[in-house]
Amino acid sequence: MNILVCYDGSNVAKDALKIGMDKAKKRDGTLHVVYSIKGGMEVPRRDFEIAEKMLNQVKIKLDTAKIASEIHFSVRGMEPGEDIVQLAREQDIDEIIIGVKRRSKVGKLLFGSTAQFVILEAHCPVLTVK
Repeated sequence: MNILVCYDGSNVAKDALKIGMDKAKKRDGTLHVVYSIKGGMEVPRRDFEIAEKMLNQVKIKLDTAKIASEIHFSVRGMEPGEDIVQLAREQDIDEIIIGVKRRSKVGKLLFGSTAQFVILEAHCPVLTVK
């Protein structure tokens, strides 16, 4: 089983990672962890360094737990939701786990919702964690 966890270092992302680790262990699966940003010249180098450090820590945690894993730091110029859905198809993912944060209606209108896009467009089941 291939499980994809969307990870950004937030508390809900850490909870999603924990659930993904438990599922991968129980089902002898591979855990794919993705950190996706839109990318381009406007992204400061510091943001890349923070993401790389965060993902390295996740990889160490997964290796220590003896969980088969792949880490994806994705900067392909797409919105994160689109990127996650495409990566899930490319990696033949069986389930996506994503954290959700409460936003106001105005916040959703202005910024959209990565989780909402993934839930509606993914080819596989999506587990949300709040």
